[in-house]
Amino acid sequence: MLNTATKSEAPGTEQELTDGFHLVIDALKLNGIDTVYGVPGIPITDLGRMAQAEGIRVLSFRHEQNAGYAASIAGFLTKRPGVCLTVSAPGFLNGLTALAHATTNCFPMILISGSSEREIVDLQQGDYEEMDQLAIAKPLCKAAFRVLHAQDIGIGLARAIRAAVSGRPGGVYLDLPAKLFGQVMDAAAGEKSLVKVIDAAPEQIPSPSSVKRALDVLKSAKRPLIILGKGAAYAQADEAIKNFVEKSGVPFLPMSMAKGLLPDLHPQCAGAARSTVLKEADVVMLIGARLNWLLSHGKGKTWGEAPKKFIQVDIEPKEMDSNVEIVAPVVGDIGSCVSAFLDAMGANWSAAPSDWLATVAKKRDDNVAKMAPKLMSNASPMDYHGALGALRAIIAERPDTIFVNEGANTLDLARGVVDMHKPRKRLDVGTWGVMGIGMGYSIAAAVETGLPVLAVEGDSAFGFSGMEVETICRYKLPICVVIFNNDGIYRGTDVNSAGDDPATTVFVKGSRYDKMMEAFGGVGVNATSPDELKRAVNAALDSGKPTLINAVIDPAAGSESGRIGNLNPQSVLKKK
Repeated sequence: MLNTATKSEAPGTEQELTDGFHLVIDALKLNGIDTVYGVPGIPITDLGRMAQAEGIRVLSFRHEQNAGYAASIAGFLTKRPGVCLTVSAPGFLNGLTALAHATTNCFPMILISGSSEREIVDLQQGDYEEMDQLAIAKPLCKAAFRVLHAQDIGIGLARAIRAAVSGRPGGVYLDLPAKLFGQVMDAAAGEKSLVKVIDAAPEQIPSPSSVKRALDVLKSAKRPLIILGKGAAYAQADEAIKNFVEKSGVPFLPMSMAKGLLPDLHPQCAGAARSTVLKEADVVMLIGARLNWLLSHGKGKTWGEAPKKFIQVDIEPKEMDSNVEIVAPVVGDIGSCVSAFLDAMGANWSAAPSDWLATVAKKRDDNVAKMAPKLMSNASPMDYHGALGALRAIIAERPDTIFVNEGANTLDLARGVVDMHKPRKRLDVGTWGVMGIGMGYSIAAAVETGLPVLAVEGDSAFGFSGMEVETICRYKLPICVVIFNNDGIYRGTDVNSAGDDPATTVFVKGSRYDKMMEAFGGVGVNATSPDELKRAVNAALDSGKPTLINAVIDPAAGSESGRIGNLNPQSVLKKK
C-alpha cells in the first residue's frame, strides 16, 4: 500500500500526497526487496528510518564497502539484486569497490547513493560532498541511472532491477539526489508511477544446433572433463546439473564457489586431481566458468601439451573465444542449456572411457592419501593443514553451514582441504580476488539464509572488515569467525634489515583478536591447537552466539603470496 500524507488544499477539501522517500520505499517493497544493507548519513538517514518502519530490514554497517559486499553476496545467494544504500561522495566511493566486485563476479547488486544537486555539481560550485557520481560509476558497473523527478522513481528502480539480473548479472548504480526525497506529488499518481518488474531474467534457450554440436564434441572425447563455475551455482539448477554430470559419466572439476553442486566426495569429482585433469584432458566443457586467470586463460603449462577442444556454456555470447578458440559455444542460461543437454543425450549415452576414469581416480586417491597425515596434525602452534583438518571435519558433520573464506594461504589451502557437500555453501573472493569480503559476506549469508556461518579469515584479510564484528553482535547473528593468526601477511617472520620499523608484512606479535569480539558482547576464544579449535567452533555453532576464535598459527607457516606468487613481480637486480 502506498505511503501517503494528507494535506488540506482548501476549506473542506483534502488531498492525499506522497513524496520521494515513500516512493522509493514503496517501489522496493513492490518488487520484493525486503532487506537493505548500508550506512546511514546525509541525505539518506531518514530513508533508512522510514524503510525500517515500513517493514524493510535495514542493516547498518560500520563501513560502506562491507555493506556493499553484503549486498553483492545476497544477490548471488538469492538471484535477486542485493541493495546497498550509501551517503554521497565518500560513502558512494566506499561502496563502489563492492559494486565493481559484483560486476566482475556477475552478482546482481544495486548501489543506491544519495548525491548532491545537479545544478551545483554541473557548475562545480562546491556543494557538500560534491561529485558527479553517475559519471564515476558508469565504467565500473553494468548500468547506471539517475532519477531527478519523483514520478520517475518507479521506472528508475525497475530499470535498475532488470539490468542487474537479466542476461549476465552484475552491479547497477542508482543515483538519487537529495532534493528528490522531499519532492511531493499526488498519492494516486505516485502509486500509478510504480513499476512491478515482470520476468526480469527470462530464460534464454540455446539453439538446438549448438546443443548437438557440443554433445558430439563431448562424445568424441577420450579424456573429457567438465568444469563447473560459480555461474552454475548461481543458476540454482542443481538437480539438472547433477543429473547431467552423472549421466555423462565425465569427471568434473568445481571452481571454488561451485564446490558442493555435487559433493566434493562424489566419485566423479576430480578436485584432488586438478593438475592431472587440466593437463591431460582432450575435451573440456565449461559450465558457468570463464577461461580467465583462475584457469590460466586456457593455455600455458597448466594445460599441458595435449591438444584441447573447448565447449563453453555461458549466457554471454561475447565470452566465447575470449582467450582460446571455443569449438562448441552454447549460449543460453545454465538451467535451459543443461536441460537441453539431458533431453538430447537420449537413453544410451556412453560413459567416458574407463581408462581415463581410472587414471583420474588413482591420482585423486593418491593425493588424498598424501594429504591425510597433514590434516591429522595436532601440533601447537598450529600449521594451516592441521587447523583446516579440524574445520574440514566440522563441515562434514554440519554440511548446511555456510563457509566464508578469504586470505592468501588461508584461502588457497582451504579451497583444496575443506570439502563442501551442498551447493552455495562456500563463499569466497571469487574472480577479482579482493580482500575484505569476509564480514560483509558472513552477515548477508546469515541474514538471507538463516543458516549458521563459519568465516575462516587470514589475519590480514580480517583487518579489512574487522570492525563489523560489532555489527554481528548488534544483530545477534549466528556467525563464528576463525582468524588464522600467524602474525603477518603471508608470514609473521619477515625482518626489516634497514631500520627499526617492523617489516612491511609483519603485524603485532601475539595479537588477541578474540578480545575484539568480547568487547562488543560476543564470545572470544584463543585456540592454540586443532583440538581446541574444533571444540571452540562446535560450541559456537551449537550456541548460535557471535563468536571469534583467535587460531594461533605458527608465524613461519605460509608462503609468499599464497599460490599465486607467480603473479608477484620480482626484481632481477642485486644491490651492490
